[in-house]
Amino acid sequence: MSQITQRDIEIIVESVMKNVERSMEGKSSNVSVKALPHQGKPSATKSQLGVFQNAEDAILAAHQAYLEYSSNYRLEDRRNIVEAIRQVALTHLDELAQLTYEETNIGRLEDKKSKIFLAATKTPGTEDLTTSAISGDYGLTIEERAPFGVIGVVTPVTNPVETIINNSISMLAAGNAVVYNVHPSSKSCTSKLVNLINQQIQLVNGPANLITMIANPTLESLDVIMNCPKVALLVGTGGPRMVKTLLQSGKKAIGAGAGNPPVIVDETADIEAAAKAIIEGTAFDNNILCIGEKEVFCLSQVYDNLIYHMLKNKAYFLSKEEINKIKEIVLTQHEVEAAKGCSLTEKKKEYHVSKDWVGKDAQLILKAIGVNKKDINLLIFEAEFEDPFVQLEQMMPILPIVKVKTFEEAVQLAVKAEHGNRHTASIFSKNIDRMTQFARAIQTTIFVKNAATLAGVGYKGEGHTTFTIAGPTGEGVTSAKTFTRIRRCTLAEGGFRIM
Repeated sequence: MSQITQRDIEIIVESVMKNVERSMEGKSSNVSVKALPHQGKPSATKSQLGVFQNAEDAILAAHQAYLEYSSNYRLEDRRNIVEAIRQVALTHLDELAQLTYEETNIGRLEDKKSKIFLAATKTPGTEDLTTSAISGDYGLTIEERAPFGVIGVVTPVTNPVETIINNSISMLAAGNAVVYNVHPSSKSCTSKLVNLINQQIQLVNGPANLITMIANPTLESLDVIMNCPKVALLVGTGGPRMVKTLLQSGKKAIGAGAGNPPVIVDETADIEAAAKAIIEGTAFDNNILCIGEKEVFCLSQVYDNLIYHMLKNKAYFLSKEEINKIKEIVLTQHEVEAAKGCSLTEKKKEYHVSKDWVGKDAQLILKAIGVNKKDINLLIFEAEFEDPFVQLEQMMPILPIVKVKTFEEAVQLAVKAEHGNRHTASIFSKNIDRMTQFARAIQTTIFVKNAATLAGVGYKGEGHTTFTIAGPTGEGVTSAKTFTRIRRCTLAEGGFRIM
């Protein structure tokens, strides 16, 4: 039998990688089009490339782009397209941040700039794709990463342009095309971005409409995307209802759901550093990020010290009277019947966050209760575990702090408060055993030690950035390889005889 040398393997691997986008499954170009009434060439709106009035045209355009992309473009071309997206985001960073801030009316302008920069510079591209090779007596097997095709994506109002930058880099690097159904409250800033990206892609000789979106997205347009046979994969970033809807579609879905990240501060922690980091993470973009710290469980012996250092770093401590007034304004409530025992029932209050106050400045919330304070980024207060601010993903610069007696109590309550989202959690401690104990108990996708939770997505922390953290479906911190299928290619050694 002739021996396969290392050079033989290198040549074959190189050949496969150069042709990965040319060797798509035959089925991908023969998908039924019965669900699409528009069979002609789709046309975008006159002023914005990639933006279509109806979902059918957006899907058809993306599918045509994908067929061209997979047939005629190499891995090197994908790299150029990814760099074009990065360039667009950085060139128009200030403009996109301003448009997002004005349209959504939530968060902080400077933090939106930071998020766009993060998405543009720390989202992995084609380098995230790897091919493995196995050789032996029977030949050579290569496992490579192949695209799905057209991906239908739902984006949130909290991170609209950042998610499109992040997802577009990842998904196009993987060889896919994308159709977006964005949150209606961010359709202007996102359509601006989609237009800019398509312009730049064409400047580097890429296909038209590699990313598309619906001009006026609705639940009905999402339904079209979910049920169209030309859409091979669904990806959603947002609340639990949206994720559940995608999972019920019958297609493969990647869902990034809600979080309610708890923080533990124990008596061994560097309290001053902990105070600064918690404020940085919670106050960032007025706490609209799902990874942002939402409640703190602090051991009683260091509670006063933590509060002291937080007050020195632009936090304001709310009295019981003040937090009660705020709850009346920013929370809505209604009574529901709950089982009390045997056949008895009792009335229980159920709280929800008022959308009018999500992502608003701390100073604005204070002003609503008649308190005028300047240079305040975060509102803090001592809370009981049952407090609605502990239990809800409230997405405001308000942080409840629960005083606990033991570390074991802190872990138990933190796990309950996280509600099984398996999203994000953090701890401030110098005790390695405690870090491990909490990590194993909480089982979150992101677990941060002695830093703001922002570090978990690459902000002042190692590792790449994502704005789609797939806890519910298990993919975790997504990147280009998340949006690929594994394809095994086997080359048998014909000269070997079985005895």
